[in-house]
Amino acid sequence: MQKIALAGAMLAVAALAPPTAANESVLKESAKPEQWVLQTGDYANTRYSKLDQINRDNVKDLKVAWTFSTGVLRGHEGSPLVIGDIMYVHTPFPNIVYALDLNNEGRILWKYEPKQDPSVIGVMCCDTVYRGLAYADGMLFLHQADTTLVALDAKTGEVKWQVVNGDPKKGETNTATVLPVKDKVIVGISGAEYGVRGHITAYNAKTGELVWRAYSVGPDEEILFDPEKTMSLGKPVGKDSSLKTWNGDQWKLGGGTTWGWFSYDPETNLIYYGTGNPGTWNPVQRAGPDGKPIDHKWTMSIIARDADTGVAKWAYQMTPFDEWDYDGVNEMILVDIPVNGQMRKALVHFDRNGIAYTLDRVTGELLVAEKYDPVVNWTTGVVMDKNDPRYGRPVVVPEKSTFLNGEDVDTKNICPAALGTKDQQPAAFSPRTGLFYVPTNHVCMNYEPYRVSYTAGQPYVGATVSMFPAPGSHGGMGNFIAWDAGEGKIVWSKPERFSVWSGALATAGGIVFYGTLEGYLKAVDEKDGTELFKFKTPSGIIGNVMTYSHNGKQYVAVLSGVGGWAGIGLAAGLTNPTEGLGAVGGYAGLRDYTALGGTLTVFTLP
Repeated sequence: MQKIALAGAMLAVAALAPPTAANESVLKESAKPEQWVLQTGDYANTRYSKLDQINRDNVKDLKVAWTFSTGVLRGHEGSPLVIGDIMYVHTPFPNIVYALDLNNEGRILWKYEPKQDPSVIGVMCCDTVYRGLAYADGMLFLHQADTTLVALDAKTGEVKWQVVNGDPKKGETNTATVLPVKDKVIVGISGAEYGVRGHITAYNAKTGELVWRAYSVGPDEEILFDPEKTMSLGKPVGKDSSLKTWNGDQWKLGGGTTWGWFSYDPETNLIYYGTGNPGTWNPVQRAGPDGKPIDHKWTMSIIARDADTGVAKWAYQMTPFDEWDYDGVNEMILVDIPVNGQMRKALVHFDRNGIAYTLDRVTGELLVAEKYDPVVNWTTGVVMDKNDPRYGRPVVVPEKSTFLNGEDVDTKNICPAALGTKDQQPAAFSPRTGLFYVPTNHVCMNYEPYRVSYTAGQPYVGATVSMFPAPGSHGGMGNFIAWDAGEGKIVWSKPERFSVWSGALATAGGIVFYGTLEGYLKAVDEKDGTELFKFKTPSGIIGNVMTYSHNGKQYVAVLSGVGGWAGIGLAAGLTNPTEGLGAVGGYAGLRDYTALGGTLTVFTLP
């Protein structure tokens, strides 16, 4: 290794408890709007900035202030961090970290370049992306592709400690950021397409020592569920809540990986996150002993865990017996909003399965569950009657089931596609409007399961997928929407040619930013989605827009570099339409609009 007074006035981001209840430095530094210390902006995952120098009246005048080449191609997800006068930029594999001096034309203060075994690339499901660094207590935390978690001195780049979180030889990798909470760093694991059993782990932030680990599936003592105290939809989960929903030992290859985002509420001391698909994608192979569907808990679930012990307080499964690869890992946004006329401590989640969920984040009560793209057709909706034994479950449309049609039948026109109505690209929330601004995929699929056997470190997928734009619609593959989570409805929708694979940013200037797969950075009016600004960067944008202020001037920055699942064809040079888990054919037209790159573009007013 080497170093080289508004309509939404009553709405509020989740209230912060006194600093002793969380990581003091994260609370202190993230409260400064001129900085950006976590990938989602704050513990509540709101991606909202109080900066307002750039606003709806002058955003049209934005100009490029400076650019920086990362020196790496393939997909650039996540965003830079800014702490004080230093910007920290990361790359996809090999996960280089740059510290740039904002006082001296972005001079490179130090560079950290891990020496990873390149064989890890072969077991990374959907490109070599990395969603970025986190900062706390003078340290940067980097979770490498090979699952090595590294603590770097933020001033010098010196390695303070490092620990290995998984084994790439089994298919365990990492693409996600981490979350510093109190005296711990919370990390996840990727690799459900390789039969990996998912978990989240808490490491001591000062030493790297493992504090606790909670698996997604398996025995109670390994998933850290208390049969009597861990709740699901208001009832105790009971003994062996996971084991009894698997056929034999299939849970050992059960998936439920945790490659998405984490949020934290200091008031409840709970960490919130989602779990991914069960392994294999072939639901017939995962049927119960009687040949019927079985839930596979706790894959495809939202879980709330005590930050100190890891013990789950509540869990809610969104897609029982998943038949479509609708991972539940997308961000959990913690806000206080009115639901049915009553202010609630809410958790809002836009799931891959096409349903937007609003829950009480303290109790796990399900408050709202509605489709956030009208074309979603695998389900008629979620049962909301608490007296119905199916309460909280989606009602599956039989002809869109990939299980009921048998192993060898190609189920047609399922909406959304496996990459979901939204994948990991994070939404934003504005307390000014009370609305959520959501980048979405307007994509459907054909899905044909086939039998697959498990070999450690080899793909354990078991389905052939082809993707295409949602039929009978605007002809594009994406929409950028504003969502009312209390009412469960779209307020406005802006169509896009391709999926919107960039994280959104809302600001006090009354504007919302996002990027497009063709490479445009766009700014729209928070009230109605009117486009106010756009600029084409050197490559497709799958990074997340961020903002900061330096020497009294506001800047907006975004990483461009096409790739990720939607851009895997370009990133990895794939041409077979069914490669990239079906995305190559669906996004074949993208190569007519952009090419590989790796550039940070920073904008400001003249």
